[in-house]
Amino acid sequence: MILNTGRTVLVVDDEEKIRELVKSYLEINGYNALCAGTGRQGMELFEKNQTSSSICLILLDLMLPDFSGEEFCRQVREVSTVPIIMITAKVDEESIIKGLRIGADDYVTKPFSPRQLMARVEAACRRSGGKNNSGRDQFLAHDDLIADTENRSISRRGEILPLTRDEYNLLTLLMARPAKIFTREEILLGLKGDDYDGFDRSVDTHIKNLRAKLGDDPKSPRYISTVYGLGYRLGGEH
Repeated sequence: MILNTGRTVLVVDDEEKIRELVKSYLEINGYNALCAGTGRQGMELFEKNQTSSSICLILLDLMLPDFSGEEFCRQVREVSTVPIIMITAKVDEESIIKGLRIGADDYVTKPFSPRQLMARVEAACRRSGGKNNSGRDQFLAHDDLIADTENRSISRRGEILPLTRDEYNLLTLLMARPAKIFTREEILLGLKGDDYDGFDRSVDTHIKNLRAKLGDDPKSPRYISTVYGLGYRLGGEH
């Protein structure tokens, strides 16, 4: 489960693979993500959540199937100053200038580096002046595991686990979405983003090493279960 939430990013993009990739990176970095595949769906989520000030940032694709990202941005700017980062395949100068003039705070072109995108997210949140750039109150918990996303550490029964960067990222990815079954491809996209070449088979090795450090028995797992034919998920077998 997610404790003390308050950092929520609205992702509006019609490409499911991009939504899933960005969602994974956001959650690894201590954010919650609301995702929409159309402008109307995104506006509904925005209107539902804006009164509670829970949305700290919008990641917005310009080329949506129902109405343009520019129009979405205009509607948001009528009622809110929440930071907006536009994500688009449009690379001409005129499109960039137009987006910035109607209220966007930053511009990222596809294909993009997820790590660079996260740096821009953090920068936009800092500039907004809110507490959204601080992860102090953001923790993930499962069973006797606690993940501190600010200090990038995971403890079990109060003892810090000696995890590598990829092991930490993999475990927090699972902890952020405990009900989801992650395929190997989704895990690798979350870990490596644009560096993933489609042939990497390191997930099984990371899982094996994680289980060893957690003291998890793969035949009767407590923390990470194998869902045969699909991938992995958090928790023991039911």
